[in-house]
Amino acid sequence: MAQLTVDIGGSPGKDCRGFCKYCYFKHVKGTVSLGCRYCLPFSKGCDYCTRGVKEEYEGFRDLRAVAEDVLANLQMLGDIDRITISGGGDPSCYPDFRDLIEILGSMEIPLHIGYTSGKGFDDPGIAEFLVENGLREVSYTIFSADPELRRTWMHDPTPEASLEVLERLCGAIDVYAAAVVIPGVNDGEDLVRTCQWLEERGAKGLILMRFANEPQQGLILGNAPLVEGQPVQSVESFRDLVTRLNESFSLKISGTPLWDPEIGSPFALLHEPDLLKKLPKVTGRASVITGSVAAPSLQRILQIRGYEGRVVRTEKEIACLITIDDLMALKPETLEETVIIPGRCFVHDPEAEEVLSQDGVRRQVIRGPEMLTADAETSMGMTRTGVLAMEMEGFADLIRIINQYGR
Repeated sequence: MAQLTVDIGGSPGKDCRGFCKYCYFKHVKGTVSLGCRYCLPFSKGCDYCTRGVKEEYEGFRDLRAVAEDVLANLQMLGDIDRITISGGGDPSCYPDFRDLIEILGSMEIPLHIGYTSGKGFDDPGIAEFLVENGLREVSYTIFSADPELRRTWMHDPTPEASLEVLERLCGAIDVYAAAVVIPGVNDGEDLVRTCQWLEERGAKGLILMRFANEPQQGLILGNAPLVEGQPVQSVESFRDLVTRLNESFSLKISGTPLWDPEIGSPFALLHEPDLLKKLPKVTGRASVITGSVAAPSLQRILQIRGYEGRVVRTEKEIACLITIDDLMALKPETLEETVIIPGRCFVHDPEAEEVLSQDGVRRQVIRGPEMLTADAETSMGMTRTGVLAMEMEGFADLIRIINQYGR
């Protein structure tokens, strides 16, 4: 069975009733090619790392075009067990949203909305309409159960209606709420009240996202700071917050970049010595570059399997958001002749080799696996067994790459 993704297009800030104050895409200006795994060797920049990373599309797609794509994909995919609606814009703001739901609902396949802020829902009755037409799961940004905070920080013109839609959906389908945690705004007692609100209404889970305001926290589009002067919680403090809240409520609460308390991810393998023994032994020498959050765990797992090298941490916290600027800050003379970079990082491979060879030693740059573990947004709907299987596959691939290309 396969999943069908229905792309409705749209752009952040334009097709969602305006930017939320904390939106990752706020203040983005110009077009810069970052480089990525999809770029051709002789050309830095492709559609993905130039436009796609910004979710920069020409408005919402016409309903007819969306429907034609759905029919074409159905013929190619065959049996479908799930339909997911996604796009650069917010589905709740899609002009033909009801018509789209009726078309998809007629297929009698479970529907999933990959993300919505609910800012486009002005009529609470839309909740029953969605359920009647097959909606079975939704990821819904709540930010706060306080409508005034939603109005101020999300620029939601009808926060009471948006929250009532969320409430009705909680009682009928699987709802995973989400909230960017901003110190002094929706944390503390307000966050506790939001958790209570969701628990009482039957939400399945809540994903907490640590607010980012600086480049090292992941703002790679030249748009930092998002909120001038706004403090940011440390990774360690944020992880402790997630742990406390998850212990206090029955709904599952996890966080990104850290962590999923129930599963123990990212890097749940560290708590499974028997599984670690099943990974291949490391026999090659290579420097492995990663983000500052993952570096300690990555070093420990590889050392357990015989790795004698050094996992090199960048100032960038998240590995897949590493750019060429992060590599420029490293000291090439401390690196092995083979360097492995994160599979999804935004770097053009030839440029990386040039930057990391500036000490006169020609270094070979190899991309590692696309994923080594699951963050909260991925693990929220997974079992611990599924996460461990993902990590076993990812680390086995990484070790094979080290052994194949290492000196």
